[in-house]
Amino acid sequence: MSNQFRALIINQEGENFTKEIKSIDKSFLKHGDVTVKVEYSGLNYKDALILKNGARLVKEFPHIPGIDFSGIVEESENDKFKAGDEVILTGWRVGEIYFGGYSQYAKVKGEFLVKKPKNLSLKQAMIMGTAGFTALQSSFTTKTTREELLLGEKVENVIVSGASGGVGSMSVMILNKLGCNVTAVTGKDSNVDYLKSIGAKSVINTSELTKEARPLDKGLWDGAVDTVGGNVLENILSQTKDGGIVSSCGNAAGIKLNTTVMPFIIRGVKLWGINSVTASIKRRQFLWNEASKLIDFELLEKSVKEIGLDDLNDVYVKMLKGETSGRHIINLNK
Repeated sequence: MSNQFRALIINQEGENFTKEIKSIDKSFLKHGDVTVKVEYSGLNYKDALILKNGARLVKEFPHIPGIDFSGIVEESENDKFKAGDEVILTGWRVGEIYFGGYSQYAKVKGEFLVKKPKNLSLKQAMIMGTAGFTALQSSFTTKTTREELLLGEKVENVIVSGASGGVGSMSVMILNKLGCNVTAVTGKDSNVDYLKSIGAKSVINTSELTKEARPLDKGLWDGAVDTVGGNVLENILSQTKDGGIVSSCGNAAGIKLNTTVMPFIIRGVKLWGINSVTASIKRRQFLWNEASKLIDFELLEKSVKEIGLDDLNDVYVKMLKGETSGRHIINLNK
């Protein structure tokens, strides 16, 4: 392991919040029992909020942000990992209360790591990152939980809200590969062709789901992935057919939900919350093993931008203003 390496350090002293790329050594890394040479990290919306001002998520300073990464084990005091193992990390509040992936080396608890499947590259793992893992969780909950765990009817017609975003677009792709007819919901008409190219059978504008929802509307969907919340989720619930599962994984349109018990007690609809932060390692390993079968990386890479640590300062600002599209991944060797 190199004695000196680069990391992005954020600090808070009084009202003064700072960001700086510095050269540090391994003694700076204070958490965990596995040291990883980080190859790639991602820029997620939560990362952008933390880079702006800590977002009240970071409790101790100085701090290294970056909520997900992929890399190669350099040193390990954990018997489940050895030098040379390729690993993935998402969640567990790494990048918030533990040092994260915006560093050429990271030291984390072995229990936070998943061994990378052989059919996935380290770069592909971060092209997916937290967004892709959340999409996998949501899509499998909507389709296979109903069909296999609950022994329910076949899931054919599904709707995905916020389909232009990272979680939404990958959910469209995954559910299409799982054999569903996917209706994608987007506020941007310019994304219609792209959404159809990744597997949407039809596309509707978000405005169609922002009206005040009826207690029960015409049943249209066997299941749904909702990344938006608010009025959109209210309408999706009222339009979901008997026994359908609505996976809820976002709140871009607000945290409040004004609905009735009618979808739940008349149709047996299930609102299933998706939390990718503390998902079990067993579930993580299963989902990552499925990724290469369900994601068309050649198609997805067209909307991926690879940047270095030095570019983060400009890009996160644009992300917070809604001026970015696709996924940004950080190459720590760049």
